[in-house]
Formats: sequence, structure tokens, C-alpha cells
Amino acid sequence: MRLIQFETPQGSRKVGKIRGWDIEVIPHASSVRELALAAIRTGEPLERHVHALGIEGHEDYRIVLSEGRVLPPLDHADHAHCLVSGSGLTHLGSASTRDSMHRGAGRRETGPSDAMRLFKSGMAGGRPAEGQAGIATGWFYKGDGAIVVRPGAAIPVPDFADDAGEEPELAGLYVIGDDGAPYRIGFAIGNEFADHGTEGKNYLYLAHSKLGYCSFGPELYVGALPATLIGMSRIRREGRVIWEREFISGQDHMSHSIENLEYHHFKYNQFLRPGDVHVHFFGAPALSFADGVHIQSGDTFEISIPEFGEPLTNAVTSSRPRVAMNGVAVL
Repeated sequence: MRLIQFETPQGSRKVGKIRGWDIEVIPHASSVRELALAAIRTGEPLERHVHALGIEGHEDYRIVLSEGRVLPPLDHADHAHCLVSGSGLTHLGSASTRDSMHRGAGRRETGPSDAMRLFKSGMAGGRPAEGQAGIATGWFYKGDGAIVVRPGAAIPVPDFADDAGEEPELAGLYVIGDDGAPYRIGFAIGNEFADHGTEGKNYLYLAHSKLGYCSFGPELYVGALPATLIGMSRIRREGRVIWEREFISGQDHMSHSIENLEYHHFKYNQFLRPGDVHVHFFGAPALSFADGVHIQSGDTFEISIPEFGEPLTNAVTSSRPRVAMNGVAVL
């Protein structure tokens, strides 16, 4: 089952099931979060809960997409109660890229970089037996719900950024139940987006490079994740494809199991506040930055995985930070 959140032409929120180009509108539902919490309280799977609610109408998916009315497939009315984070070095493609980045700028490391060592440790210990914890991988914080850009909208790039690059990833979507336990709702295509230029100066700048906007969707994939997922990442400039690469993801092509990555995120009690929403990125298998592509304002990213429905598309646009140098007042 695939779900979307969208707005009507009048601005009200709706949730729908995707069937081809038809959106089957779910009655009395304005958010996936509400649907998930209701399913948790009744003790039934989300898909069964949604099917039991029936259909109250239909919308043309093509029109909703073309008019920019698709919302991220999971959100919270209060941005502060949506945490966006991620795990890195889970795919060989990103590990190789970061190995090269962390050796750059005249550094003289011999042997594997910290990035490659962490990736290899995941290959050895990132898939523990059921009920056991494996080795942890990199973790990063991106921001709260305010940094999520809806599918089809432009991703702002601040003028202080050294780079702006896509990161095509799987995103896990979660809600914390009334009992303080995390519940996985499903998965979505994600563009985690990062400033690889800043990270390339020094790997300790990775935390800076990850703070910024991102996007995921347009659809929420509910159900068991296929072990192999083959997708395509493209960049268009003035309507012309300037870069594209097929990528392979899914648990069979990752150094960690999904369950291990989830454990190492939700093992921290501060992430278990009832009602909160979590969006967690699982790592990128391919990056245009590795091929020397430099993004310009107006370029458009397109990331597609057939099992997840329609592609995730976002342009990029330049922006200015709200606080300038010496812009902090002293009380």
C-alpha cells in the first residue's frame, strides 16, 4: 500500500491511497500521523486500519502533483516534534566517496580512512542475530520538521554553503506511540541533501554539512521493504539531463540491517517522546559530487524507485541566512 498526504484546492489536508493515477481519499483523515496513532491504539496493522475506513472520494493524482499540492507523507503540526536524522556509511558508494573526500586537501593518511574503517566494521558486525545489537555506524542530526521541503518544491541553499548535493536514500518514517515505543510506519524515497564541499575540508565538519533542508516522498510505502531496490538519480539543468546514475539499495546491499540502524537511533530515551514523528535517512548509494558535478541554482533533482511510486523531484534555489555576521543581540 502507498499513501500520500495532500491539500485540496481550498487548502484543507487529506490522506489518500494511491491506485494508479487515482487517489482514493480516506474519510475523516487529515494526517498519516493520526492514522498511525489510531492503528497503534487499536492494535492492528496500519494497512488493515486504513482499508477498514473505506473511501470517501477520488482525486486525480496527476493534477495534485502538477499543482504542487502533495505534502511530505509524514509530518507533525508542530515542527519541533518532528526529528530528522540519519545513518551514514551504510552503502559502498557513499563510503568510497567519503574515503576520497577525507583524504583530500593535502592530507597524507596511509591505510583506510576512518570512513572506510567504519563501513568495513558495519560489513562485519552490522547484521546481528535477531534480538541482539550490532555495531553502530555514523549518526547525524539534520533538523526538525521545518527543514522538510515538500515534494516538487525547491530546496533552499544558503549563500555560505560550499556545495549543494543530492543524496538519494531510503527514509524510514516513524511515530512514537502512547507507550513511548517507536513504530515504523513505512518508507519513502528521500533526498537527504548535504554540503559535501564543507565536509571535504575536514571530516569533523560533517555535522555542519548535514544541517540543512531535505525532502522525502511523495509517497509512503507501507509494508515489508524489498531486499533489493534499483533506482535512478538524475540532475536536470534547463530541462536537459546533465548527470544520471542507477543505484542499488535495500537491505541486501547495505552494511547494516534496518533493525540495527533503528536500534542505534531509538536506544536514546530522548527520542521516545509519545506522539513525536521521526524521519531517519539510511544512507546514500550514489552521489553526483563523486563525479565532480557542481550544482547551480535552478537545477532539478529527480530520484525514482519504481516500487515507491512517483519520483521525488526538487529544484534548488539560493537563499540568504536569516542571521548575518554580528547579528546576535546581547541582552
